[in-house]
Amino acid sequence: MTTTSPPGRSDPDLPGLLPGFLLAERPDEPQHPAVVRRRSVRDWIVDVVSFLIAAGIGAATLAEEVGRGDGFTAWRATDLVIGIVVCFSLWFRRRWPIQLAIAATVTAAFVSTSGGAALVMLFTVAVHRRFPAAAAIAVANIFSAAVYYWIHPPSDSWTVSFVFATLVFVVAVVWGMFVRARRQLVVSLRERARQAESEAQLRVEQAQQRERQRIAREMHDVLAHRLSLLSVHANALAYRRDAPAEDVARVSNIIRESAHQALEDLREIIGVLRAPSAHPVAEDEPQPTLGDIAGLVDESRRAGMRVAVDDWRDAEAPLQPAVDRCAYRVVQEGLTNARKHAPGAAVSIALAGTPGDALTVNVRNGAPAEIVPADPIPGSGTGLVGLNERVGLAGGTLRSGPTADGGFALTADLPWPS
Repeated sequence: MTTTSPPGRSDPDLPGLLPGFLLAERPDEPQHPAVVRRRSVRDWIVDVVSFLIAAGIGAATLAEEVGRGDGFTAWRATDLVIGIVVCFSLWFRRRWPIQLAIAATVTAAFVSTSGGAALVMLFTVAVHRRFPAAAAIAVANIFSAAVYYWIHPPSDSWTVSFVFATLVFVVAVVWGMFVRARRQLVVSLRERARQAESEAQLRVEQAQQRERQRIAREMHDVLAHRLSLLSVHANALAYRRDAPAEDVARVSNIIRESAHQALEDLREIIGVLRAPSAHPVAEDEPQPTLGDIAGLVDESRRAGMRVAVDDWRDAEAPLQPAVDRCAYRVVQEGLTNARKHAPGAAVSIALAGTPGDALTVNVRNGAPAEIVPADPIPGSGTGLVGLNERVGLAGGTLRSGPTADGGFALTADLPWPS
């Protein structure tokens, strides 16, 4: 089992003895002292192979020393015991790579059987620590080899043996740094893939949220208008029970037509909600524009509202589709709110503007001319909020508020490029 220490801190077993760069945490390990990672099958295989390599090198070195010396003496037995202990310490090299590498390097200067373990420790440091730490341990191993060959002169030339040992240490460091770089690359690619997946999911959620907001605005703009008309006509029938049969039939026909249209609008919105995400409904589907205001005003007049329209704009100049739809929604919201909150009040609609300046849409109603019923037409309270967002998306500004005569005014200034 292995644990790691927090980055930037020295190991508590050797406080103040080692420079900070030697104890830098490995990038591919958990960075919390409480994290314990269970040894995997791969770790077991690597540890067994490392132990066998270190033991094999140590045994070969000891055999050569015994063959060139005076047999298996007490010192050789001690050398063997120390070498076995150092080789077994390889099982803990992931937890204390620097400390065990230093201990193995110092031991290798005097004990022949610990040379293989010191080489494996050097490779481990190169894999799990930065280059300065690996280079420092490599230099220590080179110095240890020089001391060892001075105490135990080799059968060949001292220089040849020392150069060969130095090359082995350099190869171990280069190989370890290559493995480290490859691990870091894999970790980086995994992190990038995870981040890309997270960003893609975020973009999908944002697109879904925008679509929900668009559908909510359409549902409010369309259904609130239709259902408020239904409520007005139904109230007229309820309060005028003595109305002539012709008027009752006319109002009933209007209610039926309005209900049918509301159901059609609801069916279209539900169809949008049920559409597969891979085939979203196009934003440029047919939408009402300022040219449809006449029908909107006629519906309101048939519901008993007094509506006056003043159109001072240049009707020949075309409007951008988004601005055209937005202007229609402003008028629709103004009529709906007047019907809900100011029954019997006169409503005036003013359209003005020229290309290159701006299109101004103003919907104003006076104070309620009739008593507001105790159970008024319910509303979501977000109509003006959604309308303000719609006008902002079209590049305009929206102003709304009560007037001095107790009424309410709704004004939108929309861009009208030449």
